[in-house]
Amino acid sequence: MAIKNRWFALVGLTLSVLVIGFDLTILNVALPTMASDIGADTGQLQWIVDSYAVVYAAAMLPAGLLGDRFGRRKLLVAGLVIFLGGSILGSLVSSPEPVIVARTIMGFGAALIMPLTLSVIPTLFKGKEQTKAIAIITVGLSVGLPLGPLVGGWLLNHFWWGSVFVVNIPLIILGIIACIALVPETRDPSSPRIDPISTALGILGLGVFIYGVIEAPTEGITDPVIAGCLVVGAAMLVGLVRRERRQSRPMVDVPLLRNPAVRWNTIVSTLGMFVFTGLMFVLPQYLQAVQGNDAFGTGLRLMPLMAGLIVVARAVPPLTARFGTRPLVIAGLLLMGGSMLLGTATDADSGYGFAALWMTFTGLGAGFVMVPALDSALAALPRGKEGTGSGLMSTLRQVGGAVGIAVLGAILNAAFTDRLDTGGLPAKAADAAGESIVAAQAVAEKLGIGQLAKSAETAFVDGMGVVLIVCACAALITAALSFFFLPDDRRNKEEADTVSPESEAGEQSAVTPEPGPDAHAPVEPVLDQVDGARS
Repeated sequence: MAIKNRWFALVGLTLSVLVIGFDLTILNVALPTMASDIGADTGQLQWIVDSYAVVYAAAMLPAGLLGDRFGRRKLLVAGLVIFLGGSILGSLVSSPEPVIVARTIMGFGAALIMPLTLSVIPTLFKGKEQTKAIAIITVGLSVGLPLGPLVGGWLLNHFWWGSVFVVNIPLIILGIIACIALVPETRDPSSPRIDPISTALGILGLGVFIYGVIEAPTEGITDPVIAGCLVVGAAMLVGLVRRERRQSRPMVDVPLLRNPAVRWNTIVSTLGMFVFTGLMFVLPQYLQAVQGNDAFGTGLRLMPLMAGLIVVARAVPPLTARFGTRPLVIAGLLLMGGSMLLGTATDADSGYGFAALWMTFTGLGAGFVMVPALDSALAALPRGKEGTGSGLMSTLRQVGGAVGIAVLGAILNAAFTDRLDTGGLPAKAADAAGESIVAAQAVAEKLGIGQLAKSAETAFVDGMGVVLIVCACAALITAALSFFFLPDDRRNKEEADTVSPESEAGEQSAVTPEPGPDAHAPVEPVLDQVDGARS
């Protein structure tokens, strides 16, 4: 393939992953607008965000195997088409439930796009060019994260809320054209068959369990349906782990977590995603509904949180080389915990400067936690287990993000509902006001009750304070555990070279490209590095 065509193909692939980066953050600034325009309550807002994250996390497990078996380009194009269909649906609907369906469809598409985009890079580039191409893909995905709130805010200031879906359409179409015209097809005939039972256990188990978490504050944890969802969801996930432990080439390689470096670094990075995605659910509503910023202003004001991650990502490699992962992770967790405890002093009348202060230090702490922990976990994987190991860590981090939105959103919703003063309101108006801060402000404006709007702002900030306390406690407890249990990677690098002959042989597979492409080389470990840059 001509050099020019290869680089054109890379442009198309980069646009595809840029869209994934957008959609991880672009919708957050739209949540208050959607609460107002389509009447979404807090639980529905959680599902609009979480439906994407849950499906993305669970469906990513079999995505690589599907591409190996049926053709990587074919499945990549299928993922782009699915994502396109979800984006079109999201731009056309006008109520919360169809938006949730659209986001679920997009999650399936994203689960195919990300791993298969990386898997076709070696068919286009070799040697130093391959390294450069992967770096470009990484930048495309990483740039989407901070650009999401800015682009989303600008669109919402000039167009209707569905425009955050429309922006995906031209980029995805270009990606589809580039893949069909320029990307060669490859497959791996020796790839194992997809286990439909494990796939179903993963997707349904996560979905059912998170449904129970999100709806528990509204229905009560003793409600038979909610209790059943929590028990059944947990049982399905346990069943997935038990089943996968018996597979020769599992999708979920749980035994890798027996390595303390892999286990504890994965726990740390998963906690980072739990806190970060939870804050990205709560903060846009605070900045818009309480502080009165428009959507674009909200995107700008979220930049301190993003900037901390970006700054630290550049500083981490030399610091890790000098001090090792363990002290950086512990320092990052302490900084996160202290910053969020500082954030609990926020009240309804606090200015943005105070919020920017603790958001900046929280972002810096998150960077010191997630980036070195991810690198250390990858380095500790035994040879021959890079693919399944990186897939496991990527999935666990995505699950951490989905659970973060569910748990922290549920805590916020419960605290808001409990502390909102609806005394003297008609029952119907009181129920409507309890759905979200935006709904309470709408009821207050309609009935001319300024005190209700003030109570809603105070109740929301109090709920955000409870969320910050929970996050801070989780960070500080993890810091203490890391002090005692997180291995010193400078002394334990030899563990990365420990692998049995049987497991090494089990991971090797021959790739048979269809006529035209170069030989395929495994790039799965890069998926986790890209995912870490995004996080």
